[in-house]
Amino acid sequence: MKGQAVVFLLIIGFLIWFVGTIYFANYGRQILETTNRRYWSAFVISPVVSLMLCIVVLRWFGIAPAHWTTAMLLLALPGLIGEAVVLSHMATFIPKLHPASGGRYGAFLFATYALVLLWAAVVTLRATS
Repeated sequence: MKGQAVVFLLIIGFLIWFVGTIYFANYGRQILETTNRRYWSAFVISPVVSLMLCIVVLRWFGIAPAHWTTAMLLLALPGLIGEAVVLSHMATFIPKLHPASGGRYGAFLFATYALVLLWAAVVTLRATS
C-alpha cells in the first residue's frame, strides 16, 4: 500500500467518524432511546451499512485483499480515537442523548468496529493463504 493511500484512508476514516458522530448527535435519540425493536433493528443494520461503506472505500482505492486488514485499521483508527473522546464527554459532544444512552451508543460502536475488522481479517487471511 502506498503512503498516499495511508493518508487518504486516515482522512476518509476521520470523515466517516465525523459524519457518523454528527448523525448520532442529531438523530441518536430516535435510535437509542426508543423501542427495543427499533433499537435492535438499527443495531443490526448500522454495522452492515458501515461495512458496505468501508468495502466501497477499499475497492475505490484499489486496495488488494491481502492488505484489507491494514487498510481497515487505518479507516477505523480515527473513529476509535474520536469515539473514546466522545464517549468520555457525551454531554459535550452529543448533548441531546441521555447520559444513560452512552452504553447503547458504545455497543453500536463496538459491534460496528468488530464486524468491519473481522471482515477485513477474513478477506486478508483468504487472500494470503
